Amino acid sequence: MITFYPDIKLVHIAAALASGAFFALRALALLGGMRWPRAAPVRYLSYTVDTVLLTAAFMLLTILPSGLFANGWLWVKLLLVVAYVVLGILAFRAQRRCVWRAALVAAAGACFLQVVGIARFHHPLGWLVLLGG
Repeated sequence: MITFYPDIKLVHIAAALASGAFFALRALALLGGMRWPRAAPVRYLSYTVDTVLLTAAFMLLTILPSGLFANGWLWVKLLLVVAYVVLGILAFRAQRRCVWRAALVAAAGACFLQVVGIARFHHPLGWLVLLGG
């Protein structure tokens, strides 16, 4: 299975970028008062991208040696992914006021960016490592 690692990693990275970009596009459109971000086909596309992302993530998890995750970066990343999903779900609910929706979108975006930083540096602090943490 390790021979497929580069291909699976490429799919995972592409799906992660697609997920974040699609979330940002939908969120900005929703904050702009548009209705299409909540349409069924758009939601299903989002679910599909996220399913590919998570499937590739679990495949990578089974391929890589467990010692790679010894410093806890993966656990922090997983917790932030859960926070990203929950905040995103809350942001797209119909009954939210614009201020709350914007705050939820910003929080979800911050979680996503930190997940990218953690994945990039394989460190629980993610982008904060650049600050000398």
